[in-house]
Amino acid sequence: MDLSGLVRKSDFEWELPPSGKMRVPGVIFASEELVRAMDQKVWQQVANVAALPGIVRASYAMPDAHWGYGFPIGGVAAFDPEDGVISAGGVGFDISCGVRCMHTGLQVAELKRRQERLADTLYRRVPAGVGSTGRIVLSDGEMHAMLTGGARWAVERGYGTREDLGRIEERGQMKGADPGAVSEQAKRRQRDQMGTLGSGNHYLEVQRVAAVHDPRIAETFALKLDDVVVSIHCGSRGLGHQIGTEFLREMAQSASAHGIELPDRELACAPIRSPLGKKYLGAMRAAINCALANRQILAQITRDAFREVFEQAELALLYDVSHNTCKLEEHAVDGRMQRLFVHRKGATRAFGPGHSELPDVLGDAGQPVLIGGSMGTASYVLAGTAAGMEHAFGSACHGAGRAMSRNEAMKHWRGRKVVDELAGQGILIRSPSMRGIAEEAPGAYKDVTAVVDAAEAAGLAKKVAKLMPLVCVKG
Repeated sequence: MDLSGLVRKSDFEWELPPSGKMRVPGVIFASEELVRAMDQKVWQQVANVAALPGIVRASYAMPDAHWGYGFPIGGVAAFDPEDGVISAGGVGFDISCGVRCMHTGLQVAELKRRQERLADTLYRRVPAGVGSTGRIVLSDGEMHAMLTGGARWAVERGYGTREDLGRIEERGQMKGADPGAVSEQAKRRQRDQMGTLGSGNHYLEVQRVAAVHDPRIAETFALKLDDVVVSIHCGSRGLGHQIGTEFLREMAQSASAHGIELPDRELACAPIRSPLGKKYLGAMRAAINCALANRQILAQITRDAFREVFEQAELALLYDVSHNTCKLEEHAVDGRMQRLFVHRKGATRAFGPGHSELPDVLGDAGQPVLIGGSMGTASYVLAGTAAGMEHAFGSACHGAGRAMSRNEAMKHWRGRKVVDELAGQGILIRSPSMRGIAEEAPGAYKDVTAVVDAAEAAGLAKKVAKLMPLVCVKG
């Protein structure tokens, strides 16, 4: 790709200077190789976001950025509460999709002896796939309680322990949720989907610590070479998707009435202080609680499955963090602290050492940043840095990022062949959909190591440990 429109600020930072209706510059954090591989639409979407009212400092794209709905996936933008906007497209359809990582207390040698049995047990216990449903069916009262209580609601009902809550973003409960702003259709879609993975790029993966890059932080995170961990990647299921669909439509229809000229209809947004903006915030925060509760329930299902195979398995929580949200946070801008609404779409919160949102035991190390890979490639645990707080409002990448569409992937791979090839590498895949496996073939994604290396080189986060898959339950 021609890079003549970008100004190279460093080996891993590129600026798209303001032009046309852009209010601020665009900034892309990536190596030259990753930037050249990006679709030109990523640049255009970065520029479009930079034209939105009230945007502060810059429109950012992470190293895994690729074309998305309105905002690029891997996009970060912060808005002033007084004259800024909130965009449903800047959060995404799978609200609060995120990753939870748990220790197992096991070593690879122990797991290998019962790997097949564990894979089958997890697949039997964890509902996965399009439209998957669980054993929990929520009444109207319980739906309301879940949407306000998040993971705390789940813990109160026996899913996990209170010790989990300190290691979850927002301590397991997003304040300001408004279940009344969530449509009845969204609630109906979620009524029997709690404790389910869903489909697409969602997964439950058993992994080994294949490398330790920062021994000091790894010790704080209790990660050692050949440890076995479990990562769960999923979000707010049908409820979040319905909220996104409804508010995108309503925001697009009302944009002109709010005096907003959209550079792209998919960037539908509303003033934060408007009734529609406040309503979306309440519904989105309820969806965040839905996702936190969902991962909390899945964590307990996973614990029960492990203990069926390994009685000694502990499954203590390392951390749980989302990558499709808009949060009101405090950040330094031009030397003074400001409260900003930070959109992260396909971008992970990555707070640095000493941040007040982190539990004391993690404070000096920085926030764990959980980067998901694909079925046959690495995942990573990073740590937030002080520099990252300055660079992009405490944000980092969230995964490898797609290199080709699902339709393109279907032309290149067949699910059964992918499963067989990965089994030959010692990676056991369990899924209800061979089509889904083909769509999510490892080759359909960018090189996650190159993405993570770029994030570290740009100062967004620091590599702590590399994880490799052993078992993957795929939606």
